[in-house]
Amino acid sequence: MTEAYAFFNERLFSAKLPPCLITLQRRRGAYGYFARQCFTTRDGTVVTDEIALNPRYFAERSIESTLATLVHEMVHLQQAHFGKPSRGSYHNQEWARMMRAVGLIPSSTGEPGGKETGPRVSHYIEADGRFALACADLLARQAGMVPFVEAVDEIDRETREKKAASKTKYTCPGCGANAWAKPKTGLGCTDCNLPLEAAPAKMTTG
Repeated sequence: MTEAYAFFNERLFSAKLPPCLITLQRRRGAYGYFARQCFTTRDGTVVTDEIALNPRYFAERSIESTLATLVHEMVHLQQAHFGKPSRGSYHNQEWARMMRAVGLIPSSTGEPGGKETGPRVSHYIEADGRFALACADLLARQAGMVPFVEAVDEIDRETREKKAASKTKYTCPGCGANAWAKPKTGLGCTDCNLPLEAAPAKMTTG
């Protein structure tokens, strides 16, 4: 993943992104996330950002999709250093433009027609876009990218999926506050006086 980061940094970001620590984290409900300046050397002289990828989904997703998640988080890093990210986890218009510039189309559903901004926004890959072409080049050079996937018992996987389906995450479109309840539950934010929106069924990235 570190090699992939360096490759995409050069091809899609003109090698302007600073070094970043790539980790594997099993954060529930996310393919990956970005966290700014959350690691430091023991002597405190160097501070670095983190891009985390969730290995739980490596087996069921294509290598291209996993690498697209890496680039999605690289766009968050780009905005953190060279743009103006919104507070919290809100994906704003500037971030959406940066995503499009690298060939990933922001979408709350992960499909065409989804919202491009909001607290939970995924993406889909632009056909013949910059990412798609760069990724094809990378995989042609290194066919063994992401060689290991998590070994999960099929019964355990089905149990997790049923448990996840029994709860839905709801988010306030105003302040980004979250709540969990059964599907189709009517919830509202008393601070913003707005109804909470149910998260899309598809997984998103951070």
